[in-house]
Parts: sequence; structure tokens; C-alpha cells
Amino acid sequence: MTAPFLSLDAITRRFEPRLILGDRIAARLGARVENRPVRAVTEVSLEIAKGETLGLVGESGCGKSTLGRVVAGILPPTSGTVLIDGKPVIEHGRKVTTRVQTVFQDPYASLDPRMRIGDIVAEGPIAHGLASKADAPGYVRDWLSRVGLDPDFAGRYPHQFSGGQRQRVAIARALAMQPDLLVCDEPVASLDVSIQAQIINLFLELRRELGITCLFISHDLRVVRHVSDRVAIMYLGRIVEIGATEAIYRDPQHPYTRALLGSVPKLVLEDDELVRFETISGEIPSPLAPPPGCTFHPRCPVAVEACRREVPVLFDDSDGRMVACHVRAMERAAMTKEGSA
Repeated sequence: MTAPFLSLDAITRRFEPRLILGDRIAARLGARVENRPVRAVTEVSLEIAKGETLGLVGESGCGKSTLGRVVAGILPPTSGTVLIDGKPVIEHGRKVTTRVQTVFQDPYASLDPRMRIGDIVAEGPIAHGLASKADAPGYVRDWLSRVGLDPDFAGRYPHQFSGGQRQRVAIARALAMQPDLLVCDEPVASLDVSIQAQIINLFLELRRELGITCLFISHDLRVVRHVSDRVAIMYLGRIVEIGATEAIYRDPQHPYTRALLGSVPKLVLEDDELVRFETISGEIPSPLAPPPGCTFHPRCPVAVEACRREVPVLFDDSDGRMVACHVRAMERAAMTKEGSA
């Protein structure tokens, strides 16, 4: 069996309030500061094959961006390991490889407004020996051209570009580091729909051309379906379902996955079908005090007593699908029993 290209083993990331605020501010606030840590990511294990794109989906606040930053080496995990091609991404709390690069959500905030875009794209490659200062102008022009920008724009500043053009610059900056893995954190969320399509098509074209492995983080289920080979569904810091994209969209097994897909507006309606949006009941719980057992059980329409007491673990459902659901596990056990009778 081929070893996975990217491997996450039991990744947990907590944020301590006093580390976030600083000791002096926390001391001033006193009792008003919560002593409980924020549990952003809890025991997440994932594998991504070479050249594969894994879509990571979930509501705002579920921890998907935090997990992306851990994969990219921007944040060290509280516990667990991140390996790329069998080698660590983070050691002693620091990123130790350039093989993982990130495209961030906000193209207006991710580029230094005081730097020309040619310098932005060239800075990393020069620092890591991928291009010399003498070769940098040609190197930059090549990457700007690859992402669909006029190479003569290298002397301009970020404020002289639209949001879509800035995101192309951000993609060029990431790819100029010649990464093996690209973490895309909501890369089209802040763009107009027509510009989103352009950036997505650019991403797909470059992925095919360069053979890059990708973790694509988004709350937009339609975008994820279009770009991903497999999809992982995340809820309150845990993975609840993972499998092939079309299998999950065609036949979701976890109640949260079904609820997410049910909340997507339909563009094509059957005859006499009413336009109705099925929203997920309730609010996502606080990561300061997640519910016991399955964290989705307060909002789940099919929860049973076991869901309130025990944390479900991912099990192999069928066709490579992994699901963390007590109800689904009981259904599978009943089906197996009937089949063997």
C-alpha cells in the first residue's frame, strides 16, 4: 500500500485565553477571563494522496481554518503530528519546510501594501535560493504570466489591482515557492461570483499542469464539489465524515452532512416544487464548552442516548467512506446482522 503524501495524526489545537490576551491584559480583566481553553481542533487524523485535492467543509467557527494553518506550519499543533512525504512540517514549534504554501482568504489583507507585487512574489524564492536576485525579474514575470497577469504589472502596488487580480498575485507568490502541497483557505470567498469562477478555473488548470496536492478549505459546498477529489466534513473541531466527493454529495451518511447539503439552494426545481430552504436548527456550540458525547447531538434530529454520552469515532462505512455517527454505526450493525442471518 502506498504511503500517504500528507498525513495528519491526532491533531489537536487549543488556544489558552491568557496566551491570546497576554498576562497583563488578562490580569486586568481578572475573573472575566475564561480559564477554559478554546478547543479549535480535536484529534483530527487525515491522509491526502499525491496529486489529490481534499475539500474541507464546515460552518464558520468549526476549526477548518485553524486546521489549515496547522497543516501549513503557521500554527504548531498542541498535540499530534503533520508529515509531508514522511517528514515533519513543524519541529519544535517552527515550520521547517517550504514544501507547503498557503493562499489566504482575503487578498486585500494578505499582500504587503508597501511592496511592489514583483518584490512580493520574488521575496520567498530569493530567501530560499530558488532564484537569484539577478534572475528574479524573469522568474517573477514567468509566474505572473502563468496566473494570467501582465508581467509588466510587476512594478505596481497591491492597491492598484482588483480583488481577483490580487488573489492571482497571492497564488503566484505561493506557487513561486515551488510547493508540493497548497493550502487554499477560502480563496474565493471574498470575490464576486464571476471572479470566483475565473480563480477556480485558474486553480484547476495550474493543479493539472503542476501536479500539486491541495487542501481546499471552504464553506461553499458547490465550489468544493467542483474542485475536490474527496471531501472531509468538519463540525466543532472534529471530522464527522470523509469520502469520495460524488459519493458524499449523492448519498451523505452523517446527519450533519445531510443537513449541510439540504441547506444549499436548488437552482433547478422539479415541477410544482416549492422554493424552500432547509436550515440546520440551533446554533453551533461554543468551543469553550462543547457538548459531551457527539458535539452535534443538540442539533441532530436522530440523536439517541449514546450520542449524548460517548464521542463517536470514525469507522469504515463502505466504499472508503468514513463516518463518525452512533446512529449510522447501529444501522450498519443491523444491516450486517440481517445479511448474515
